[in-house]
Amino acid sequence: METGMADKLDRRLIHALQLDARAPFSRIAEVLGVSDQTVARRYRRLRTADLLRVVAVPPANFHGHGRWMLRLRCVPGAADAIASALARRPDTAWVQLVSGGTEVQCVIRARAPGESEQLLLERLPRNGRVVDVTACSLLHTFYGSPGRVRLLNALTPEEAGRLGPEPDAVTGAGLSHCDADDLRLLSVLARDARTGLADLAAATGWSQSTVRRRMADLRADGALHFYAEFDPAYLGYRASTWLWASAPPAELAAAAEALASHPEIVFAAATTGPTNLVATAICTDAHDVYRYLTERVAALPSITHVETAPIMQTRKRVGRLLGA
Repeated sequence: METGMADKLDRRLIHALQLDARAPFSRIAEVLGVSDQTVARRYRRLRTADLLRVVAVPPANFHGHGRWMLRLRCVPGAADAIASALARRPDTAWVQLVSGGTEVQCVIRARAPGESEQLLLERLPRNGRVVDVTACSLLHTFYGSPGRVRLLNALTPEEAGRLGPEPDAVTGAGLSHCDADDLRLLSVLARDARTGLADLAAATGWSQSTVRRRMADLRADGALHFYAEFDPAYLGYRASTWLWASAPPAELAAAAEALASHPEIVFAAATTGPTNLVATAICTDAHDVYRYLTERVAALPSITHVETAPIMQTRKRVGRLLGA
């Protein structure tokens, strides 16, 4: 659907939910200086239009079962159907049409022990419309918070401090997988992380106190993060781009950390494959992408190669299929 640009209150609401995705509307309203009803009405409007969702997933470095980045080059006219098929799968995230619609990219996270050992090609759509597949293992995430855009800065530091510290974007490394009893809870939170305790208790068969305690335990262990995911274009960032880059192994960590420090970057990770570094940059337009590449990326001498793949359309973020 065609949408306009976010106004100041929408931007402030989104920023507030980045800091505390499950904060009561009354607390957010107090920080924003508006009524509870205004916050609730704004949130419902954005949620209904698929411009904003609050979801809960394991954090970026949760490697319990392995994560893969897939690039599928398609024949003309085939990418749309392939992206839709991948987006319907429960183990995919960030399903996107890129490079003018000639390529599909997505992240696949194994959901159970042993899944990462299966051949990925056996789980892809079987047809002749995919002409090339590159599968890269995500080895280490240097920055990755799908619910946070550092360029936004809609709240003052004082207002942000009243909602809590900035989310840690890369915790969870080395954690074991959640147990089977958590899956019912996680499946509800992945659809709507603002679901109330009563509904979570009904979905899990637990008491509300057990639900509250288990969510707190999972968050404390780093196995569960709450994200406010939103449409960057609604905030004025209409030129999102994947960057596939290379750096000498001895300089990879330093190069990745420098790249991840850029406010334009919303994701950066070391990978296997033809290149060893992947990142996502958000910019306002094509001129801004050019400025970013020639000024910010070019200033990193250890990065020896960069391939760009503009994101044309997102079918699925970290939550459920968009429009579903």
